Amino acid sequence: MEGTTIRLGFCPTRRDVFSKEEALKHKKIILDNIKKYENIDVVDIEDINEEGLLFDYSDLFSIIDKMKTNKVDCLFFPHVNFGTEDLVAEVAKALKVPVLIWGPRDDSPLENGLRTRDTQCGMFATGKVLRRYGVPFTYLINSTLFSENFKNGFKKFLSVTNIVKQFKKTRILQISTRPTGFNSVTTNEGELLEKFGIRIYPVALNEITSLIPEIIKNNSSKFIEEVKFVKENISKDTDIDNIKKMIGLKFAIKETADKYYCNAAAIQCWNSLQDIIGIMPCLANSLLGDEGFPCVCETDICGAITAIILQAAAFDEKPIFFADITVRDSKRDNVELFWHCGPFPFSLARNKEKAEAGNHWVLESKSYGTCEWEIEHGDVTIARFDGDNGKYSLFMGEGKGVDGPFTRGTYLWVEVGNWPKWEKKLVEGPYIHHVAGIHGKYADVLHEACKYINFLSPDPCEPDEEEIINRWL
Repeated sequence: MEGTTIRLGFCPTRRDVFSKEEALKHKKIILDNIKKYENIDVVDIEDINEEGLLFDYSDLFSIIDKMKTNKVDCLFFPHVNFGTEDLVAEVAKALKVPVLIWGPRDDSPLENGLRTRDTQCGMFATGKVLRRYGVPFTYLINSTLFSENFKNGFKKFLSVTNIVKQFKKTRILQISTRPTGFNSVTTNEGELLEKFGIRIYPVALNEITSLIPEIIKNNSSKFIEEVKFVKENISKDTDIDNIKKMIGLKFAIKETADKYYCNAAAIQCWNSLQDIIGIMPCLANSLLGDEGFPCVCETDICGAITAIILQAAAFDEKPIFFADITVRDSKRDNVELFWHCGPFPFSLARNKEKAEAGNHWVLESKSYGTCEWEIEHGDVTIARFDGDNGKYSLFMGEGKGVDGPFTRGTYLWVEVGNWPKWEKKLVEGPYIHHVAGIHGKYADVLHEACKYINFLSPDPCEPDEEEIINRWL
């Protein structure tokens, strides 16, 4: 998977009554430092005035125009002294992107008793004016540039920005209708468009499956390479024709998604697909997930949206796994099984030597394409975007993958602090039994991103809101 690049608008700000020399010195140190970070493209204001600082009203519209022209994904306003709070608010209001407020910790007063910057004081003022302007913002505690507080906070803000960026361009390929019995995955397509700008592109199953014979016939080098990979690593004893149909399905989904500029898909994985081409889509979903394109089960549109959000939190550098919340461990009260028939990315398999794809063991068709492996343990974040009655929220919780009993399919046993708390929150809604998961701890990033997405409320479980806030301190 390849990470994404964030275009960051760098607008350091000062106020006349404090030291210009100190402001310029700190601006240069900060700018030189953030340009070293991966995944960002810095758009500065060095060409707007000779100082490259935001402080003069005559520069306001030139700065706004430059940020808009460069289509920045976020704005960073380091206060290199007290700063000019109303100009910060004007730029932020005009751009409507995530905003980061921070300033380097102040030095001690000089021997003559004068202070050169009063950075902290200025940020109190900026926070007030931003609130007056109705501009959401992220604040990092006044700290030194090379402190862990700044480094961790800055990276988290970039992840927040990526969530907002990817969410804004969400387009879901809906492959067929939901399975008849799955009322839980119904969504209000019009409401998703009106509230969030999320577009759904529905296609019939045969629009996908009709592409497969031609894909197999063309036998491109990439197709040959993927068939070989599956044959050698996942489906060693499987009929090659089934493998070719599976790779053909994967290519057909991605080709159709690209046609509509979609960044995720939701597929009706049973039973019509098995009647048409005789395979399950699980392995295709697994391979797509490893390429950074989530394809979720049972036409769960909100599940696909969740996958985009969670993958963006990890800067599009890790795959998600899409899971049913299934059973509680019979002997451990706080251990739960996160499972699905076989769509978890192969790269996550804990023991790749034993990982394999085969035939479904429950469905009447017994079709080829389900995968069987436990995925890696360690810290995981679980999330669910969903809504009902016009209200939407984002569930978020963190746990740890642990050993557990063997089961068929792809799975991970997850230990949390208080499973009954999770269960009650999930059942009372607006959630269902489907969630997306990713390795790592991202609850604080998910929570912060909700600031910038209208009509979406954060709904933390573990850690709770107080702990999440403390992580930013």
